Amino acid sequence: MPLTLNEVLPSAFSSSGMEDSSQVQNRRQRRSNVLLTAVIELSGRTLDVKLRNLSADGALVEGDCLPVEGAEVRFKRGDLSVKGKIVWVRGTRAGINFHKELTPEALLRHVPTPRPRVVADFRRPGLAPQPLSASDRRFGAQWAASIHRDHPGE
Repeated sequence: MPLTLNEVLPSAFSSSGMEDSSQVQNRRQRRSNVLLTAVIELSGRTLDVKLRNLSADGALVEGDCLPVEGAEVRFKRGDLSVKGKIVWVRGTRAGINFHKELTPEALLRHVPTPRPRVVADFRRPGLAPQPLSASDRRFGAQWAASIHRDHPGE
């Protein structure tokens, strides 16, 4: 039985769409937020972009001099190469809709596994005084005796 995208994407991935798109409510696929390099090819010209999020049916990219809305492009990331269309452009960001949906396996090859959140495992020392251990009391007594011995009148 083939895997579905919801079965293979970790739960940390966002189910919201491209944040600049007016079609956020109509998203069919989960999107994973990433920050990776990618390339857009348009009429034999390549443009380096930052991949901001990726799903089975599209991507959010960021870069300078992006193609205009409606442009047919080829999106490349590593060994992934897929044709698509620029569906919106806002400033330095653009949404690409892929012509062919990515398989879950192809998608996961290009989405890094989320790192586990680090939980601090320390506690602030208490404000109330703690009783001294036997070794601490011995050390204190030796220190006080040395002070008294070195400075007898003080």
